[in-house]
Amino acid sequence: MFQTFVDFYDKSHPVTLAVLLVLSFYFIAVNWIFFYRYFSLSQWISTENQSLESLLLGSHSIPEYSYLSHFTKASSSSKALFDMASYAATKEATKGLMFLSVVASTTPFIGLFGTVVSILGTFSHIGQASGTMSIIASGVSDALIATASGIFVAIFAYTYHQILKRKAFELSGLIRMQGDALLSKVG
Repeated sequence: MFQTFVDFYDKSHPVTLAVLLVLSFYFIAVNWIFFYRYFSLSQWISTENQSLESLLLGSHSIPEYSYLSHFTKASSSSKALFDMASYAATKEATKGLMFLSVVASTTPFIGLFGTVVSILGTFSHIGQASGTMSIIASGVSDALIATASGIFVAIFAYTYHQILKRKAFELSGLIRMQGDALLSKVG
């Protein structure tokens, strides 16, 4: 197995190896962002769910642990204040989504770049030596690993983006519902 990696390293174009290294870093970053944001958003949603339940069960004030409690201490409650709180929560909840979106849209092209450069290198070696079909097949198969890696990373980035976007939408809805519940009790 180790010899296979050594053979791949020896045969591959340096640009292809650099592309695979970049894609590896992207994959690590995408997973770190997803798991960190997923668990923090899940905890935040749980907290806001408890706050909404207490409001719906008759509480006339927002619990201290709720996000809206920071906005209700300043002055009287208003629709504009709760809208601002909802926008602020949405901004906080969507952190990291832009990076996931950029990675999902660019990694296939990064992988394709590595493939094209590697195939060009394969064709230049064919011109220098007597090229056989086995040299072409070996070079092209090694080159396609970069494209496959780019698509692999993009699939995870896109999926994670959609999951976190849904969680942010759920959180924003919970905060809006709490604001509406408070306004209905005041009015």
